[in-house]
Amino acid sequence: MHEKAKGEGEKVAQQHGIYERDLRELAEENGVRVEILADKAEVHRRFARDIADFIKARNAQGLETALILPVGPVKHYPLLAEICNAEGISWKRIHAFFMDEYLDWQGRWIDEDHPLSFRGFVKRRFFALLKEELRIPEENIRFPDPLNIDAYSEKIRQLGGIDCCYGGIGVHGHVAFNEPVGNLFYRVSVEEFKQSKTRVLALNKETVVMNATRAAGGRLNDFPPMAVTVGMADILAARRIRLFCDGGEWQKAAVRNAVAGEPSVAYPVSLLRGHPDFGICMDAETAAPAHFHL
Repeated sequence: MHEKAKGEGEKVAQQHGIYERDLRELAEENGVRVEILADKAEVHRRFARDIADFIKARNAQGLETALILPVGPVKHYPLLAEICNAEGISWKRIHAFFMDEYLDWQGRWIDEDHPLSFRGFVKRRFFALLKEELRIPEENIRFPDPLNIDAYSEKIRQLGGIDCCYGGIGVHGHVAFNEPVGNLFYRVSVEEFKQSKTRVLALNKETVVMNATRAAGGRLNDFPPMAVTVGMADILAARRIRLFCDGGEWQKAAVRNAVAGEPSVAYPVSLLRGHPDFGICMDAETAAPAHFHL
């Protein structure tokens, strides 16, 4: 019992240590590719440039390209449209699988004209900004559909898999809406979670509070209560994974758990470590130690 308690104590101390140490050292020890840029604007530019260069290289080879893309982060999208228009980067052969969408209380997509609709956002605030001759075919824009739940992954399989998955990290380490399982009685193992499929879920309370604060003026009662999300299985099967983080203070712990935290369903992003081509880009504030302060 004494040795077990000692081991648990060392484990807790080691876990807390990841919040104080230099992030580059943690990344080197854990084999995670980390890029730290001066500020948030640099992260947005790098995000846009990475997507543009990836598409440009594959277009030059005459290849179809399947991408998983987020709606949050979003500030790179106007920059990406500018780059694609200026350099003539075509989306004609791109298959865009967006990570998720909000649902109403009955598990249906919120309306596309809802201010928080991810479907509406990408059409109005990104694809509509591209020159017409560069635009993606409408049928190549895909969101997970709660009423046809397996169609999303089936199309990925038909295309031969995802070439690159882009995303961010939520406050408790979720990628897409792959949140920690918030049930007092039901538990999911790490291996089960890594094999999770496209699914409908009730959003965790922390996510509702965080997202309503950032995107809805704190209107908790009006915030969509559910979502549909790509599962971890399709994310982990992508040939390349790149996450971009600009959250600053609120995102520090999540980023450090991504780089060096104990692999756990409590911080799902930690399960991406070990992927053969996984990298995280962030600004200097987000990379700084996660200290307590008033």
